[in-house]
Amino acid sequence: MIDSPLMKKEYPFEGNFLPMGPLKYHYLDEGQGDPVVMLHGNPSWSFYYRNLAKELRSNHRVVVPDHMGCGLSDKPADSLYSFTLKQRVDDLEALLDHLDIKKNITLVVHDWGGMIGMAFATRYPERIARLVFLNTAAFHLPESKTFPAALRICRDTQFGAFLVQGFNLFAWAAAVVGCKRNPMQQELRKAYCSPYDNWQHRIATLRFVQDIPLEPTDPGYDLITEVQEGLHRFAKLPICICWGEKDFVFDLNFLAEWKKHFPQAAVHSFADCGHYILEDAKEEVIPIISQFLADNPLKAAAS
Repeated sequence: MIDSPLMKKEYPFEGNFLPMGPLKYHYLDEGQGDPVVMLHGNPSWSFYYRNLAKELRSNHRVVVPDHMGCGLSDKPADSLYSFTLKQRVDDLEALLDHLDIKKNITLVVHDWGGMIGMAFATRYPERIARLVFLNTAAFHLPESKTFPAALRICRDTQFGAFLVQGFNLFAWAAAVVGCKRNPMQQELRKAYCSPYDNWQHRIATLRFVQDIPLEPTDPGYDLITEVQEGLHRFAKLPICICWGEKDFVFDLNFLAEWKKHFPQAAVHSFADCGHYILEDAKEEVIPIISQFLADNPLKAAAS
């Protein structure tokens, strides 16, 4: 997977592994300075942040984990890993404690990364200094949003599960529809899908979808309630939102919710872009994030 010419060019990082029992948790740790922690979603991996990591590592310490079962992390069976939101947050906490990153954290979050990152932030609000949201959520499904039928099929039916694990349909579909302005070329789609190259390696892709909490009886529902109710604690932090409006899941209904919680946030919305905003509008979004960090130095934020 890493040996392809595109991967060598696009992903020139020396990865690291944190042992977690019998499993290995992969992460990037690049540069020096105040930490910027980037959290990917499903069905992507740390590759999604490659261009932003290269841009920021000259002035920041950039940490980008692959959630367990994703990217270059191990792909465990259910007997070895719980695949729950709480476990994801525990993993992140273990990594940041291992790296002694306990203050001045800038979180950059996308998709499931938003829920994982903000659940961690809810545990340790004093550690968080700045927030960047990219087509994500940290609250329950907005009342104005209908849960997409395609996700419902994958989440709740054996047929959907077979399509995800048998054909990698979720990852391939996301790579095709995730960019609108700049559709991914074939080699780039392959890079996104390459970690998920057999039935067992696609288990996290399926479990992430199955772990979406919609009802109070679902695992993780109460945790999301806790996160949602605690968002006000971050209202005074510098916050940047970059949004692709043509995301079929995290659409304008989700953006409206973020604006309700954080009306002071700097919002950059792209009408012609989709879910993978760092691919679709990278020439604009990466400079926006870089400038946001420069305009909100941590000493000024702390004061």
